[in-house]
Amino acid sequence: MSQITVQCRLVASETTRQQLWQLMAEKNTPLINELLMQMGKHPELEKWRQKGEPPKGLVNKLCEPLKTDPRFMGQPGRFYTSATALVNYSYKSWLTLMKDYQSQLDGKLRWLEILNSDAELVEYSGVSLDTLRAKSAEILAQFALQKTNGDTPSKGKKSKKRKKSQNIDNESNLSEYLFDTYGDTENNITRCAISYLLKNGCKINDKEENPEKFAQRRRKVEIQIQRLTEKLAARIPKGRDLTDTIRLETLITATQTVPENETEAKFWQNILLRKSSQVPFPVAYETNEDLVWSKNEFGRICVKFSRLSEHTFQIYCDSRQLHWFQRFLEDPQIKKDSNKQHSSALFTLRSGRIVWQKGEGNGEPWNVNHLMLHCCIDTRLWTREGTNLVKEEKAEKIAQSISNTKAKGELNHNQQVHLKRKNSSLAKIDKPFPRPSKPLYKGQSHILVGVSLGLEYPATVAVVDGTTGKVLTYRNIKQLLGDNYKLLNRQRQQKHLLSHQRHIAQRIAAPNQFGDSELGEYIDRLLAKEIIAIAQTYKAGSIVLPKLGDMREQIQTEIQSKAEQKSDLVEVQKKYAKQYRVSVHQWSYGRLIANIQSQAKKAGIAIEEGKQPIRASPQEKAKELAKNAYQSRKA
Repeated sequence: MSQITVQCRLVASETTRQQLWQLMAEKNTPLINELLMQMGKHPELEKWRQKGEPPKGLVNKLCEPLKTDPRFMGQPGRFYTSATALVNYSYKSWLTLMKDYQSQLDGKLRWLEILNSDAELVEYSGVSLDTLRAKSAEILAQFALQKTNGDTPSKGKKSKKRKKSQNIDNESNLSEYLFDTYGDTENNITRCAISYLLKNGCKINDKEENPEKFAQRRRKVEIQIQRLTEKLAARIPKGRDLTDTIRLETLITATQTVPENETEAKFWQNILLRKSSQVPFPVAYETNEDLVWSKNEFGRICVKFSRLSEHTFQIYCDSRQLHWFQRFLEDPQIKKDSNKQHSSALFTLRSGRIVWQKGEGNGEPWNVNHLMLHCCIDTRLWTREGTNLVKEEKAEKIAQSISNTKAKGELNHNQQVHLKRKNSSLAKIDKPFPRPSKPLYKGQSHILVGVSLGLEYPATVAVVDGTTGKVLTYRNIKQLLGDNYKLLNRQRQQKHLLSHQRHIAQRIAAPNQFGDSELGEYIDRLLAKEIIAIAQTYKAGSIVLPKLGDMREQIQTEIQSKAEQKSDLVEVQKKYAKQYRVSVHQWSYGRLIANIQSQAKKAGIAIEEGKQPIRASPQEKAKELAKNAYQSRKA
């Protein structure tokens, strides 16, 4: 689904703004804080961490008794729904992240168990190093035979059956095969030989092992394990302390009590240096009919919210967004004029969110801060052709729901009501809204745009014909940005300045959360816009982006390769690598990818993902990324 968010200023009387602030800051935000605290103290929290998500309906269950609590009473129903949805989303995201960290930690611990020096392997196996090398050669030969025949080689008494579709034809698959074999076999010599292969890049190394380098390599894994362990011990999701109560209590404790250890002192310091939010949590209206649109006597678009209908808010937006709000006004009117024969499922507006934006100055918070409305839009519903696509998707889902209900046989009263409502929705959704016509984008599936990401060059593009493997054109970062290329240097200078200020603040234990400018995001939008334009020019069917999980390895490899080119001395390489990290441009690759994905969805261009090659020029990386994506389709 191609969705974007537009925002506007909500203007209302001071009395209205004061009442809304009190509801959100004194009722809704404390409710969210209480729900987050109860979730964090739940006895089954550890079980949720292993599963990666909280039980369905638990937050709603916890919220029910709080609705009658005097601290949280008097809120509109949508405020309670918004609070439970936000808490559920926060914990679901956090638990997913913790599960991912745990998976990484398990992998690192397993690798640390396997990673042993040559001397240790000789001691554990009870044979010489030459014998281990011979055994390693035998394992590689067995793998080569399996690769040729397409059959899984026998790995001993406890070997596990592999999927027939598994294709072991490259180094990464060889590593996976060796890891699996290591866990399946009980033969000590075989395990030591596999360990020898894995630590040497699945090859036999004839050179003597350097004990110092190996110790450094093992230490790096131990540090990674330590960092992951610290991340797993990170604090659970917490709410917003609008009154600074926690910070003041911590300050009193820190001035009157001696910390038990360094960890506690650091915990206090983090609370004292952290800037607490000064605006309440937003309130989400997930149903588009909860927003009632109208025009006042001056012709300005206004909006009312469900259960807050006594308050009217005027819309103040940029002229570039005005056409969206005019559509929000038109869609409900068309439905009303047709005696509700149209479906709100095809409204361009999908949901809304009331947000307080921090302002500057002194005075009452409802006068200092700005009230905003964020609207989520499905861009496909702007045109007739896009609306037809959405209509077909929704009609298919409704028809499937009707079929599933009928398949249950004799239906009770509730099921009959549900069936009647679905049939009514199916009939309404077939009646089109008047929309402007715009032909849908149709690209050629064999034309792909590969986008490689890197440290020095944030984005490089290669347009590839998948059938021939021929590159139609390349675009480097300078060509993508054109006259805006100078913004890269400005962004780099801002990064350096903020980094320097942050370093000074950290040395004197002062607040160091300076934030970041929006220049980087602006450059991301420029890059995304140009990449989409190139794809449309060459009628590309898809854009291939690298998987973010590989980027850290990509960056480290790029730095190391440049350092090795600079000098053969390890000390010089380390010094150069450190200076290079500071001097070259730093980039948020996740933000850049999100911008490309958003623009591609609006244009109707498919997005594919692939593993970016490690050692190659930016142009070659982009080319190989596109070619591999096309080949994987055929496979």
